[in-house]
Amino acid sequence: MPDDFAILKNLQQRFGDNDIQRQTTIDEILTLWVPKDKVISILRYLKSSVEQPFNFLYDLCGIDERDRAKTNGLPSKDFTVVYTLFSYKRNSFIRLKVAPEGDMPTMPSITSLFKNANWYEREVYDMFGIRFDGHPHLQRILMPLTWKGHPLRKEHPARATEIGPFKLMEDLMDREQAALQFKPEEWGMKRESEDADFMFLNIGPQHPGTHGVLRIVLQLDGEDIVDAVPEIGFHHRGAEKMGERQSWHTYIPYTDRVDYLGGVMNNLAYLLAVEKLAGIEVPDRVKVIRVMLCELFRISSHLVWFGTFAQDVGQLSPVFYMFTDREKVFDIIEAVCGGRMHPNWFRIGGVAQDLPNGWDGLVREFVEMFPKKLKEYNSMVIKNSIFKGRTKGIGVFTLEEAIEWGVTGPGLRACGFEWDFRKKRPYSGYEMFDFDIPIAQNGDCYDRAVVRVEEMRQSLRIVEQCLNNMPEGSYKADHPLTTPPLKKYTMQDIETLITHFLSVSWGPVIPAGEAMSCIEATKGANSYYLTSDGNTSPYRVRIRTPSFPHMQMVPYISKGYTVADLLSILGAMDFVLADIDR
Repeated sequence: MPDDFAILKNLQQRFGDNDIQRQTTIDEILTLWVPKDKVISILRYLKSSVEQPFNFLYDLCGIDERDRAKTNGLPSKDFTVVYTLFSYKRNSFIRLKVAPEGDMPTMPSITSLFKNANWYEREVYDMFGIRFDGHPHLQRILMPLTWKGHPLRKEHPARATEIGPFKLMEDLMDREQAALQFKPEEWGMKRESEDADFMFLNIGPQHPGTHGVLRIVLQLDGEDIVDAVPEIGFHHRGAEKMGERQSWHTYIPYTDRVDYLGGVMNNLAYLLAVEKLAGIEVPDRVKVIRVMLCELFRISSHLVWFGTFAQDVGQLSPVFYMFTDREKVFDIIEAVCGGRMHPNWFRIGGVAQDLPNGWDGLVREFVEMFPKKLKEYNSMVIKNSIFKGRTKGIGVFTLEEAIEWGVTGPGLRACGFEWDFRKKRPYSGYEMFDFDIPIAQNGDCYDRAVVRVEEMRQSLRIVEQCLNNMPEGSYKADHPLTTPPLKKYTMQDIETLITHFLSVSWGPVIPAGEAMSCIEATKGANSYYLTSDGNTSPYRVRIRTPSFPHMQMVPYISKGYTVADLLSILGAMDFVLADIDR
């Protein structure tokens, strides 16, 4: 692309032709190898000095390259640190790669440049053992502090059967208990001020306001929050590690469990990247079926958020009404997919089956019923004076702060920014649909609620268009790397039978390369960055979830508010613990 060429030339002129090497990728994102000693200067230039800057640190991750069979002409290296930036003004990604040397390499920290780099660098250290010099508090974030080894290194066991039996001896128990104790001094916190002693309060890990196993340690001056330290990782299941030992096909059900309220939307984020790698173009019918199911799950997810958020701030009845309507969505999902919360129904190149007879009647019934319900809920919750009192002016952040901390989705749109990846970078045929991007102006808990409620109306518009304009055609692509051949054809010739057998048992062999997808998931920008070594399973699976950076921002937007306000802030965030921890 001309714009990419201009950026490349600009960087080479400023930082040296020999120091910046371009890598061609299947996803066509401008990918540059840069030297370790210049990475901060280059990132600073891209963030602050270049025209239409890349001021959003979208993701930061690592790759263990030591088992890589196909380097595609790239320089030999042991590890790679990958920085992915995004420019809203350019509507463009850029990917920078650095190859630090050594078995336990080090990198300079960029926390002084991007605030949201803090947790990402901790994660890379936790998973790969790569240290970041200058990081304010470099310790494990997803694994227990007492964990031995770094799980995403290739030598680390992937299965429990590869490790000896676990024994909790008395001395080990004492060490584990000691590691759980919060020490304020380690986080730069004081135990007292000039006129008062601070109290340290655990919210969680078992608390209804945290919607799962999450611990937030609050530093309190009376009822006022001085500082907060979220502790995550209780839901960590090694979702990225699992990708290295599953086939491209059998990994699909694992994606369902990341944002476990988003259902098939997780499948879509993963499959778009796989289909880029494989060069698969799906039929229009597949696109529209996928969009319809994704938007139904967006409504389902938002209903869970809406009911539980109202409950968090004191309203008990809405959650029962909204869960009832969620069951009506699940009736459609179950009729189409055979499953409800985790239907695992999308496939490489298509969907598992065609739409069943009568699907349109169920969808039409819901499309006609739901607008009245939304109007009722708007009066019941959004216009409620107590709800307004608990949410207006609480947890406020500006658009600049949102971008700096990596906020996406409704939280970003509540700051007055009309940005939705479905509109701005359409995928899966979203360009064929007519819908609006809801925004608000104040960036507080109330506005984040208003945006999500309007999003449900827009999702319903999309579902209705799918209902009225469902294309004819096949429910899967005609491509050798897509879903297995139809079973009825396997008895007609031996080649089809062999293809079916290999597709089911081994799965497809995806060509070597790398690709990233990015979708507007229920909670914000969700993407899968996949690396293929030309094998039957991924070499590296990187999942960028919206909830991870959102939770990192909690201390920043909680200071000065009360403990009761923290529950409003958490509720308005609409996070899922597995979406944070993976």
